[in-house]
Amino acid sequence: MTDRAARFHALHTAGQPLVLANAWDPASARIIAATGAPALATTSAGVAWALGAPDGDVLDRDRALEHLARIVRAVPDELPVTADIESGFGATPADVAETIRGVVAAGAVGVNIEDSAQVGDGVGLRDVADQQERIAAARAAAPDLYINLRIDTYFRGKPEETVARAEAYLAAGASGIFVPGVADADTIGSLAKAIAAPLNVLVQPGTPSVAELAALGVARVSLGSWIAQAAYAVARRAATEAYTTGTYTALAEGDAYDFGELNSLLS
Repeated sequence: MTDRAARFHALHTAGQPLVLANAWDPASARIIAATGAPALATTSAGVAWALGAPDGDVLDRDRALEHLARIVRAVPDELPVTADIESGFGATPADVAETIRGVVAAGAVGVNIEDSAQVGDGVGLRDVADQQERIAAARAAAPDLYINLRIDTYFRGKPEETVARAEAYLAAGASGIFVPGVADADTIGSLAKAIAAPLNVLVQPGTPSVAELAALGVARVSLGSWIAQAAYAVARRAATEAYTTGTYTALAEGDAYDFGELNSLLS
């Protein structure tokens, strides 16, 4: 196992959560790295939007991996990078393994893989046995990779399946479990106790603070697509104001990054 990979695994400690502000392009990655982040994570939604695609298994694998490689190159060599690869960019376990080999080649030491899938005319939860095969294929392709398995039971209205799915995914080779869609302390604390692996939660306004999540036993905290959404919201506000009132106050409200400082950071 490389030093970066070992360091990234070690950062997942219950009660001392790894906080990840998710990047979506080389500039956001460099900015986040410069704040002293111990590791960097990408947001699949932000990456897809930056490349002109919607989130949800629409983005082409090759474009995603090329973009990941640019993000990895944008940050210091010693900084661990983990990539959100949606459901694996492929229909079969062999496809997932191919994606994982590309992730490793791009320089990342971890991935997020979700268990949502196209079911009929909509999106639902992937069959557990099918997801286990995909996880096993990913693990075989990269024995040292940190595989953070995202369980979408709270998004899909089946929260009662969460712990059983976590156990099945860990048995198949997952390193940690990511449960988005939960925000109340009692639920988060119960999940941390019931899941025998580092628990990752997705935060947003109203979620308990990092200190409170630490006390609940959380090992990883992700900001997900929220930073990208906020950045795009500034673009919309500024453009709307310019085209309607002809003023520019939204630029001040957005607390714009100093041009020279940002340009220097990317030099």
